[in-house]
Amino acid sequence: MYAHTLIGQLVVALSLTAAVPTDGLAQSDIVSRYRNAADRIIAAAVADSSAYERLAELGDRFGHRFSGSESLERAIDWMLERMKEDGLDNVRGEPVMVPRWIRGRESAELVEPRPLALPMLGLGRSIGTPPGGITAEVLVVASFAELSERAEEARGKIVLFNAPFTSYGATVRYRSRGADAASSAGAVAALIRSVTPYSQQTPHTGAMGYGDSVPRIPIAAITVEHAEMLHRMQRRGERVVVRLTMEARDEDDVESRNVVAELRGTELPDEYVVMGGHIDSWDVGQGMMDDAGGVVAAWEAIRLLKALGLRPRRTIRAVGWTNEENGLRGGTGYRDAHVDELDRTVLAIESDGGVFKPAGFGFSGSDAAFAIAQEVGRLLDGIGAGRINRGGGGADIDPIMREGVPGMGLDVDESRLFWYHHTDADTIDKLDPHDVALCVATMAVMAYVVADLPEALPRAGR
Repeated sequence: MYAHTLIGQLVVALSLTAAVPTDGLAQSDIVSRYRNAADRIIAAAVADSSAYERLAELGDRFGHRFSGSESLERAIDWMLERMKEDGLDNVRGEPVMVPRWIRGRESAELVEPRPLALPMLGLGRSIGTPPGGITAEVLVVASFAELSERAEEARGKIVLFNAPFTSYGATVRYRSRGADAASSAGAVAALIRSVTPYSQQTPHTGAMGYGDSVPRIPIAAITVEHAEMLHRMQRRGERVVVRLTMEARDEDDVESRNVVAELRGTELPDEYVVMGGHIDSWDVGQGMMDDAGGVVAAWEAIRLLKALGLRPRRTIRAVGWTNEENGLRGGTGYRDAHVDELDRTVLAIESDGGVFKPAGFGFSGSDAAFAIAQEVGRLLDGIGAGRINRGGGGADIDPIMREGVPGMGLDVDESRLFWYHHTDADTIDKLDPHDVALCVATMAVMAYVVADLPEALPRAGR
């Protein structure tokens, strides 16, 4: 139904003849109708490094932007001020209560068989150790299965999971579930090998969680190099002893904000394309690829469209969600604040894989909408970003996708993302200005065309 209506409107708009075969018309309509606008967007985006420079300024001025921190709130203030200076519409911060976890001082030291300071990062939401720390023998295992087999050896020890990186999704379970698994075997603390395929003695933090069935124990990440070294020592029959000291603690929730700015639509301003990333980061590095880059790309996309005079039928809303890293309160808060708009939100786009060279998008939605998204993607083939695959979204848009909003995740070359992800090395110098500009172009073209189509993307069951 939608495809025939769209075809009819675009036929009139382009004065195409009725003799053109129906099967090929939707594709030629979208591509031919929007080719000029898409080319203008791409050319303007890659003409300079303004997006990269804005991203660098954000990182250099404020550093990390951890939930509950002063640096996050100062960064949000700065963004709102700059968005207003850009002349964007309806710029505002939308209040969200977020958790506040304090890392405090922390350290890990090898005591036996030789003294050595071990670079480490406590995992987010971990409890701390007693004031004097925990000194205990270490049991190194390569998997949950090995821990189960050697559970009797774990009692009273620190369990170290030296699990090799296979993929982020597969390996991150040692970060999220490691404390409970070690506690269930009677361990007094847990360590994990940092979740990364590449390391230069860089520990990686990230969120963990506790269940209710076992005692809570502290957990931290050490480097790949030291996890491997401790494993080798154990295999040689040496006694491995570590002292772990952590002041980590939870405090009461505090108020933060989702950052919102719009390019108001001309004909259907109360229908929305939403796109963005999360403005918070871990309390290390600058959080440039995770995920200030996604926020700045969305912001720059609508600024660029405004500068080019390309104002679509529907409103495009750029969002910087807060508290993705250790709570997801920004995404759920956005859903709750905008629940009355979700039937009129035609698409949500998230960038949370770093602003590396884009390849296209992953898409979740109806078959009819997927076919349209693929045609829009053809406008990006010239910069190698036109691939539209099935399955996409993101943590921050997941709450509204569950309410039926079609979702997209920006696909980029993630080959280096997990080298720096959640570390002190997540800094601006790891990004390429041209790649950042291409991400801006890719998001701007997709958002603009979908926001300007005569009818909304069709949803399943409608």
